[in-house]
Amino acid sequence: MKLTKLSLVIGTALLAIAGCDDGDDGDNGLTSLIAQTQLEVGDTNCPNGGTQVQSGLDNNTNGTLDADEVLDTSYVCSAGNTSVATAELLTTLNNPWFGAAQNKIAEAKSVWQQVIGTQPRSANGGVVTTKVAGKAKNVILFVGDGMGISTVTAARILEGQMQGGNGEEHMLSFDMMPFAGLAKTYNVDAQTPDSAGTMTAMMSGVKTDVGVIGVDEDIERGDCATVAGNELVTALELAEIAGKSTGLISTARITHATPAATYAKSADRNWEDVSDMPEAAVVAGCEDIAAQLVNFESLLESRYAGLDVDGLEVVMGGGRRHFLPKDAMYNSPDAVSSVEGDRTDGRDLTAEWQANHMDGVYIYDQSGFDAVDTETTAHLFGLFNESHMQYEADRANDVAGEPSLSEMTSKAIQVLDNNEDGFFLMVESGRIDHAHHAGSAYNALTDTIEFAKAVEAALALTNDEETLIIVTADHSHVFTIAGYPKRGNPILGKVVGIGSDEPTTASDGMPYTTLGYTNGRGFRNLGAETNADATYGLDPAAGRQDLGDVDTTSPGFHQEALVPMSSETHAGEDVGIYAQGPGAFLVNGTNEQNMIFHIMNLSGNLAEQANAKL
Repeated sequence: MKLTKLSLVIGTALLAIAGCDDGDDGDNGLTSLIAQTQLEVGDTNCPNGGTQVQSGLDNNTNGTLDADEVLDTSYVCSAGNTSVATAELLTTLNNPWFGAAQNKIAEAKSVWQQVIGTQPRSANGGVVTTKVAGKAKNVILFVGDGMGISTVTAARILEGQMQGGNGEEHMLSFDMMPFAGLAKTYNVDAQTPDSAGTMTAMMSGVKTDVGVIGVDEDIERGDCATVAGNELVTALELAEIAGKSTGLISTARITHATPAATYAKSADRNWEDVSDMPEAAVVAGCEDIAAQLVNFESLLESRYAGLDVDGLEVVMGGGRRHFLPKDAMYNSPDAVSSVEGDRTDGRDLTAEWQANHMDGVYIYDQSGFDAVDTETTAHLFGLFNESHMQYEADRANDVAGEPSLSEMTSKAIQVLDNNEDGFFLMVESGRIDHAHHAGSAYNALTDTIEFAKAVEAALALTNDEETLIIVTADHSHVFTIAGYPKRGNPILGKVVGIGSDEPTTASDGMPYTTLGYTNGRGFRNLGAETNADATYGLDPAAGRQDLGDVDTTSPGFHQEALVPMSSETHAGEDVGIYAQGPGAFLVNGTNEQNMIFHIMNLSGNLAEQANAKL
């Protein structure tokens, strides 16, 4: 079902009004109202108490939402001792971030109804229901790490130019989704965020601090003792409890902040394996992130009496070093370090995973990936690199070969959709972020293009009437598109103005590029080098350089940066949210980032289905 973007509907209406002659003033429009009612313990809809949220239009203009004006009713129920809403979800439900997002969901539904009527219709005339609870059998969340608006724009232009066009008119796969909005990315304690806090918000519905995973803001970073009682329940965990298949994919280490926030509870994002943890945390019983991934099934079952789940069906990414002992005898065949593993506790977590999943397949290279039978594979665990996976442009240089993000996405969906109850999948393009940190627009944009291909693959393999797909970013970067280049000017090139064939010069008499960074490591001219991380072997070189004889479109060119830093930084502006499928209409306007969880939860009816399993 194809839907028209809310922004386009409103825009068309405004244009029509602007084009009309002056006439008599029309009647005032109806006001949208929301009413909240606290429910006592024993209520039919919320046995443990909670809040009833009703929305509708003030037809009689009395300022009160009367019974015959109610268009939608939803419930935010308090926790009970026999549901997933025990200690962990009570922490969530009582959090003001969670409550505010629930109210915003109700408001968004009401606004949608007000704009296009109580029976909204799609572009092809079909009725679009606002009764979205449980409509999505499958939920897929795509996260372009560091993929700010300027990155999307530049990648769109680059892909268009690679296909022979001017570029500006081009559309990435997710650009064409029918609904879009913005997310505010700040963390509770930071104006400019990190990925741990932002992904925790998206996965749990609760904003939190920088550097912590799967816990709320009451935790003290690095203090193991503060984890207990502050854990949050994630959308992936709810889907697992509900009986859906679950999976996660990343081109970063699978223990890195973004993927970790789907399954782990950690006082520090850097506790990827036991060697990264302070001794006090280990003694206190905190578990490293890699161990939490391998023990995901048993850890989840330990939280809820009588729960029986089958664990993550698909896990693919990088980060083998956090799963292997610090002993050369455990090196993988494609190890690039003399000792691949980092673990100091002697545990081989890849072997432990295989022992836990006798029906599973563990793979580490392209040939193993290609051999996976998606019809018969019940569990799939792929660790394709010692650390992060390769940049897309550098993937051909991997020692043993590794799959692309789009290939992993297709394979994951083909494994997960064997479950008739549906699935939840998180897909991260982690290396967009790393390329920006290194100051390489080329690598950031080519990874973004591959990310868009992964979205395209998911769209081709799913039905938009039963699958909600959300595409977003965790944060942006200080990446700029500047100057006055003419239409079709190479986006990676130097600025050439309208009516000219020669580069425009700045006040210092030197040419400059369209793309640049406010801070970072600065200029590099590494020619055909496709690994952005090669810059880290050199000293930062911020400031102006004479680019007259430099091919700025080459893979190894790194853009100039104003402020010299060891690594380019994140930025604090909003990022895009793009959506298609059941509940996608709730993506509009400017939102707190934790709203994404609430949209997924409502569309997939995740919490209610999870409770029904207990």
